[in-house]
Amino acid sequence: MTDATAITAPVGTFRPRRLLVLAIMAVLALAPGHLGELTRELMTDAYVQVSVFVAATLLIFYGAERLFDFDIGESLSRARGAQVPLAALLGTTPGCGGAVVVVAAYSSGHVGFGAVVATLTATMGDAAFLLIATRPDAALVVLPLSLVVGILSGWLVDHFHKVEYRAGNLASCELAPLIGRTRLQDIAYLLLAIPGFTVGAAQLAQVEINAIFGIPVQWLALTGTFLGLTIWATSKLAAMTNAKDSPITRMAEETSFISVWVIGAYLAYDYVAEFAGLDIELLFQSIAPLLPLMAIIVGLIPGCGPQVLVATLFLNGVIPFASLVGNAISNDGDALFPAIALNPKAAIVATLYSTIPALIVAYTFYFLAPGFMN
Repeated sequence: MTDATAITAPVGTFRPRRLLVLAIMAVLALAPGHLGELTRELMTDAYVQVSVFVAATLLIFYGAERLFDFDIGESLSRARGAQVPLAALLGTTPGCGGAVVVVAAYSSGHVGFGAVVATLTATMGDAAFLLIATRPDAALVVLPLSLVVGILSGWLVDHFHKVEYRAGNLASCELAPLIGRTRLQDIAYLLLAIPGFTVGAAQLAQVEINAIFGIPVQWLALTGTFLGLTIWATSKLAAMTNAKDSPITRMAEETSFISVWVIGAYLAYDYVAEFAGLDIELLFQSIAPLLPLMAIIVGLIPGCGPQVLVATLFLNGVIPFASLVGNAISNDGDALFPAIALNPKAAIVATLYSTIPALIVAYTFYFLAPGFMN
């Protein structure tokens, strides 16, 4: 990724709403009786089952990116005949930075429109981190499949689509990083995530750990959870980080962002099941044929939050694999925000094109392999 992948929001844009969410989460966790107990249990589960694995994946990914210092944008400009496959590969890369680079390269005349379609079709955004961390078996199917569908879509568009959407005056996505050094809260988040990861890994091995160094797991998880919520609530970022920030800072920021949606999904699902008496899984089964279509429509919404929610529903067994793969192909994650800023016509047409293969692939899995990966 390059510096063009950074998106920051003006200071204060998100803080009031995010601080309200933080306050609501705190009230729910501190609530007396069954509500508070259930909330704390769900937050603990979300932290040790998802957040710590996402943190580990992000740290490895961003650490490798910093270590090898590869200029993707420059390589893409020189790729010529290999632009569509390379663009799709950039889109498949977890996160949204690669897709932003491709859209910027298109707007400046370095790649064709097929490359834009390829990268936006292939990208899964931050939801890819969640899937890799918690269901690597599913990720090994979804990501290569998205890559192949992205390449084929890009080639078809280059062959049949002859209209170009070059922008005259390009908006810039190159913004300043958060800070030039690793922050104390980022280090604290990492130090909490390490024992949290140990607990999560032990659970996967069906080994129960109730305390780390004498500290109850729930205390550890809730501390990590609320530190993440605080980082998110006070962040200047919409979601994506700048490559100039340290890998630890990027890990803390983006894990916190993903975790908010995961916690929300965990709480919403169990609250409805516990207090409203509804069987969500049974309810979704009653509209099962519409679930892939609904997930694809959600994929058209800019941003990674709704897509993380879809992935979480799959992880909880609420929606089928067909819905997950349909959403993965149709969604553009946070890449759609800068794509619209750089070149709105190209971004909108490309993301609409991605719904066609999403429908084909999703309903192929739904009808021919209904129980696959579930």
